[in-house]
Amino acid sequence: MIRTFPQSRGYSLGFKIYICLFYLFLFAPLVVTCVLAFNDSSFPSLPWKGFSLDWFFADGPARVGIFHDSSNLTSIWVSTKTAFFVSLLSLAVGSMGAFLFEQEDFPGKQGLYFLALSPLVIPGVILGISILLAANAFGLLLEENLGIDVPILRPSFWLVVLGQFSFISTFVLLVVSARLKKFDHSLEEAALNLGATRFEVIRYVTIPFLRPALIGAGAVAFLMSFENFNTTLFLVGSDTTLPINLYLQVRDGSSPIINAISFLLIVSTSLLALINLLFSRRGEEA
Repeated sequence: MIRTFPQSRGYSLGFKIYICLFYLFLFAPLVVTCVLAFNDSSFPSLPWKGFSLDWFFADGPARVGIFHDSSNLTSIWVSTKTAFFVSLLSLAVGSMGAFLFEQEDFPGKQGLYFLALSPLVIPGVILGISILLAANAFGLLLEENLGIDVPILRPSFWLVVLGQFSFISTFVLLVVSARLKKFDHSLEEAALNLGATRFEVIRYVTIPFLRPALIGAGAVAFLMSFENFNTTLFLVGSDTTLPINLYLQVRDGSSPIINAISFLLIVSTSLLALINLLFSRRGEEA
């Protein structure tokens, strides 16, 4: 809607109704899920039967809360570890890729940039299957010809890390590149003229400028890894991540404990997004 154009009362009213319906559609399922996390019912649905914290703290034979559910707690820990390593690898490789593509033209730059962005258009299911088949084929080749068994080439924790890293690093590259395009390279030249080494320039000039983008990209990478399902489903081994574990529980029969987990994830994700926003604003002001 263009504010400078004259608007009728009906148009303005319709626009406001559209906005309300849009946000209602967007947030109503999340609100319902959060409310049902405190419902004193053995089924994760209405009607409301009273307020209860059992699905968080119960440790009895009839009900087990999330904080006493070893299976879900283990899967949360596995997802956290996975997201941590994926974030580190993606930040390192994605940032170096951003520096590379900000250099002057070099042979094959456009082709390499296209290949770096290709994981964004490949469906996660296809990516997971491709990585699984490639890893199994290479592992079988090593075992048959050299007698070497490489556990990482079988469905496992580290194969999940590599699979998620293969496309999440692309998002980091885009975020850091966008910030790097605003960088005044004369600051680097001035630091070099004053006697700083190339490493000191990167450490004391470039990295501080990129800090908001690095924090934001790291947060996005962590969240994308934590909630990833499509790619992880084909690469996971015995250590299941939280999305895979929730899928198995819903497939076998939903439980109110899933609402409790969802509530904790919504709150923690919102807090992480808020912290990231605050750091980004401070970085922009600095």
